[in-house]
Amino acid sequence: MSGARSEHHDPGELLERHRAVLPDWLALYYQRPIEITHGEGRHVWDAEGNRYLDFFGGILTTMTAHALPEVTKAVAEQAARILHTSTLYLDRPMVELAERIACLSGIPDARVFFTTSGTEANDTALMLATAYRGSNQILAMRNSYHGRSFSAVGITGNRAWSPTSLSPLQTLYVHGSVRTRGPFAGLDDAAFTAACVEDLEDVLGQARCGVAALIAEPVQGVGGFTSPPDGLFGAFREVLQRHGILWISDEVQTGWGRTGDHFWGWQAHAQAGPPDILTFAKGLGNGMSIGGVVARAEVMNCLDANSLSTFGGSPVTMAAGNANLAYALEHDLQGNARRVGGLLLERLRAVAAGLGIVREVRGRGLMTGLELVLPGTDTPSPEAASLALEAAREGGLLIGKGGGHSTASVLRIAPPLTLTVAEAEEGAAILGHALRAAELDLSTAR
Repeated sequence: MSGARSEHHDPGELLERHRAVLPDWLALYYQRPIEITHGEGRHVWDAEGNRYLDFFGGILTTMTAHALPEVTKAVAEQAARILHTSTLYLDRPMVELAERIACLSGIPDARVFFTTSGTEANDTALMLATAYRGSNQILAMRNSYHGRSFSAVGITGNRAWSPTSLSPLQTLYVHGSVRTRGPFAGLDDAAFTAACVEDLEDVLGQARCGVAALIAEPVQGVGGFTSPPDGLFGAFREVLQRHGILWISDEVQTGWGRTGDHFWGWQAHAQAGPPDILTFAKGLGNGMSIGGVVARAEVMNCLDANSLSTFGGSPVTMAAGNANLAYALEHDLQGNARRVGGLLLERLRAVAAGLGIVREVRGRGLMTGLELVLPGTDTPSPEAASLALEAAREGGLLIGKGGGHSTASVLRIAPPLTLTVAEAEEGAAILGHALRAAELDLSTAR
């Protein structure tokens, strides 16, 4: 289908220009990469006029909807007044958004610092934790991903996204975020949690000095939407508190109600209270570049040097964040993620039933992962994921990929939180056709 505003361009010509001036390691989806020109609601159009149902939302950034009038109006009005000032001046939209987030965070006496991305937010959280504790030792989860900066790469437990082993940090990796693979996969949830806590205690026994913090995604994003049993990070927190170790919850992908059951991912593990530090980004700006850190005052204020943020807290991005967050709360998008996300998960499990390439359909809210394998085996199949990704696009559906180790074998489904029941049904049907086509292609190739 075509969008009325589409102007047809040659994607091959743009691809040649892209390759001539941009890094080889800058990933592009699809054998014939597409140029997305505009969007509306849960749909986007490419430069050739093709219309797609968007089930990946700019890597989970389009939280509410494409071209949401409330957000575009707020951005335009603020841009007409002033685009930029920096944190050296009082910034009313920044203060207003910080007040809202501090209140929503669950962290007592909270302070908020705005950045331009999730990577920068996690980088700031690491700086705060190491300065507060006087240690460069960090606990991280296996299969994790926390960003592209030098320090964030140093705590990334997924080798496909870790281009160097050099790091300013000493990182100790613990079990827990991958429920159905690894040495504890056969245990029930209670035994799994107990085994992971024992592993954490053992790792701490090997540490040379006081560890600064544990950083963890409540649901691993790039890792393939894997998550531990509810309560695991709460059990970890009890151990951490005995040692004075901080807990950083990386909510870059799980924040703002996307998981449906909770506003923040950490709330599934809340028996030990909120984290010491919370990081956020992506969905808050609905595509505008916003990230940030929330921490209790004594942690946030531990730095003894001057600092600022040139672009963090920009009036335009703050206007977008205020409008977007207000819309999400007023329209109970968390509840919609729970209701429509639950239906979508059921439909995806139904279309995957009986297919040999689908090992597991997992997720919560509007975060769903389909782990693909070689038919009849337990071996991850990035080839199957690539085939399904291509077939879904041909059918008019955009999805993502991820997965553990070096195998991008998990299809990642994360639509805008305004997704309707009809769109969930449509997307599941398209993906069902794509999975069957991928399985047939794999079987034929073998």
